Amino acid sequence: MSGDDYSIDAKLVIDYQSGNKMAMAQLVKRWHKTFCNKAYWIVKDKHVAKDIAQDSWKTIIEKVNDLNNPKTFASWSLRIVCNKSFDWIKKNKRTKERLETIQVNNETEELLEKDEREQLLSHLLEAINALPNHQQMVVKLFYTEAYSLKDISRTLHISEGTAKSRLYHAREKLKTILKNRTHEK
Repeated sequence: MSGDDYSIDAKLVIDYQSGNKMAMAQLVKRWHKTFCNKAYWIVKDKHVAKDIAQDSWKTIIEKVNDLNNPKTFASWSLRIVCNKSFDWIKKNKRTKERLETIQVNNETEELLEKDEREQLLSHLLEAINALPNHQQMVVKLFYTEAYSLKDISRTLHISEGTAKSRLYHAREKLKTILKNRTHEK
């Protein structure tokens, strides 16, 4: 990137900080594709990369007024994109590890071979994905993120009783779905 590019970015940042909202539109036009490409380079998923770029813009818009040296916009904003990309990778790794550690009761586990365990995990993930979105969120927050019912209620802006009810109904549906699959064999 040339010095002129840094000057253009710096001028747009200063214009935005001075109240010209169109300056941000120009920054988005100049940088959005680069953000998507950088995020894709890290996460290797086109759709996730677009989401990360969008989320990065939210953070940039919130914090750009605190940027003291507008000429550093490029490195500052790309650092935000990279950090959000790495955060996504860490979160996905934790979620995957937690789902893999869900164990069936000891008696069943002794009977299951490795392939059957993998198949059960696959069925469990399919069953969770078959739940309505509001129940999926509660199950994922409770089991994979280890949120308490109070934390879930605050995060989803619902009452603690609603969170508890959704978790209960999700468990019941999962039992039914998984029980039906074992009877299909």
